[in-house]
Amino acid sequence: MYQRILVPVDGSPTSNQGLAEAIKLAKLTGASLRLVHAVNELTFATGYEMYTGDVIGIMKEAGAQILSESKAVAVAGGVAVETFLSETFGGRLCDIVGEQAKLWRADLIVIGTHGRHGIGRVLIGSDAEQIVRTARVPVLLVRALEVKDVPLAARDRDETAAAKGLVAA
Repeated sequence: MYQRILVPVDGSPTSNQGLAEAIKLAKLTGASLRLVHAVNELTFATGYEMYTGDVIGIMKEAGAQILSESKAVAVAGGVAVETFLSETFGGRLCDIVGEQAKLWRADLIVIGTHGRHGIGRVLIGSDAEQIVRTARVPVLLVRALEVKDVPLAARDRDETAAAKGLVAA
């Protein structure tokens, strides 16, 4: 069964759902996790960096924070975990994930996905789709829950907590 599960994380609710599923699977199989976050400097290469301060440094710090928080969730779930922060210039996420899966000898990749289709997928693209197409190991896609999929009682509780400032809206 799976012993080395690679999980790309970006701190989004969708990514967090993928992480939660990976933790469940790791607990069942005794696997360890490697969390990967990619800071892609090209996404901010505009030519105006001298006016923006150390934005890339801030992006790296944010990536490290995302990894730290995700690692804490996995550790709290009782799973062995390590992290990898990729700093790229123009690399595609699917290539970074594929390279890490190969180097770390992952036997499964788990990734959250929005499950977009049609024009939404065409316009926005799909990192998950590219990972599925290029990965040399199995990929488990965890589809994001839509608001309508969340039980009404949970939505009411979350909205009430958000209104009181207890959780992010």
